[in-house]
Formats: sequence, structure tokens, C-alpha cells
Amino acid sequence: MDKLEDKIGYHFHDRGLLQTALTHSSYANEKHGEAQSYERLEFLGDSILGLVTAEFLFTHEPQLPEGRMTRLRAELVCEVSLHKTALALGLGDYMRLGKGEEHTGGRERPSILADMVESIIAALYLDSGMNEARRFIMEHVLKDAELDDAHRIADYKTRFQELVQKKSNQIIFYQLVDETGPDHDKTFTFEVSVNGEVYGRGSGKTKKEAEQMAACKALESYRE
Repeated sequence: MDKLEDKIGYHFHDRGLLQTALTHSSYANEKHGEAQSYERLEFLGDSILGLVTAEFLFTHEPQLPEGRMTRLRAELVCEVSLHKTALALGLGDYMRLGKGEEHTGGRERPSILADMVESIIAALYLDSGMNEARRFIMEHVLKDAELDDAHRIADYKTRFQELVQKKSNQIIFYQLVDETGPDHDKTFTFEVSVNGEVYGRGSGKTKKEAEQMAACKALESYRE
């Protein structure tokens, strides 16, 4: 714990929060309720990360319209970005996993490591408030954000299509699986599959944006 706190740059008043932030559901299930998983913290941390990143873009990119900022935010806080943060902090060495998840490579799984970054953000917020959570995000997530590169938002659908079509007879399909919110503020969720197997799910304020986010997730999980 001491080593990880040094890496994070903060020492917790309530170390139980950090311990929970490092606990996967597989471990919590094995302990039959004696330990909590990071899932609730991840939920909170995701919102805090989104807010701080939106604030960052609003301040540093005063000329950008709302739609462009939305896409930039998605680029900066996507699983790939958070996975890099987790690797830099060595979070895989500290997480608590169940035996099954341990044996199937959970300690190196990008999705778990990315979720853990968000749970740590929430733990910092609960232990010390917004300023500490913001400091962590700025130092460990957005510190190396290259806005000039991020402006050139990748066309994930095209990249995914090019990757998949290296093999013959591959059929890519995007399917709307959820639609929430009032008519003036809807959120769409799409899944993308290859030959019937789902590889990614993503959400957005437009159907096109949700498809792009699904393709972004698929790029992380699809293997040639």
C-alpha cells in the first residue's frame, strides 16, 4: 500500500477505500461478502473523470463546439488511455483477484485495469474531495494528453473494418441495443459483432458516435 500511495502521490486517511478500489468482483465473490468490489467506486469515478476532462477541454479549447468536445473527451478517457495510466502505476501488481480471474490473465486485462483507475479516482474523491481527484487525473491521465493529436479523432469504424477484412468472409454488424433519455437528450448504445460474435459496445449522443465508440472498444478486444 505504501508503494502504491507513493506512486499515486497521496496517502489515504481511510485505506479501506483504496483496498476496495483494488478489489475485483471475483475476489469479493470468493470472500462471500467479506470484501467489497470496486464496481460502485468505478461508477462514481467514471463520472468524476468525465467532469474533470470536460472542464479541461472547456478551459483549454475555448473555440471548440460541444460535439467536438464530446468526441475529444471520449478519446482522452477511453479504455486505451486509462490502461496506459494503470500500466504506468503498476496497478496490476496491487489488485485483488479471485483465483479464476487470476488464472485467466485478469491481472493484465486492459478493461479491468482501466476500471481500476476510475475506482481509484472515486476513492480519492471520497477520502479527500474533488481537488485531490482532479490532481490525480491531471497528473496521471491528462498530463500527456496531446490535444493536437486528439483533434484528429480516429475513425474507429474504418480502422476496425480494415483490421477485420484482413481475413476473408468476415461480416461486421452494428446493432442498436439500448436507447435512453428524453427525445431532446438521448443516449444510444450500439454493439458491433463479427460473424455474430460481439467485440465491442459503446454509447454516444448520436447513433454515429455510439457506433464509433463500439468500434473503439472492438479494436481493443479483437484479435487477428
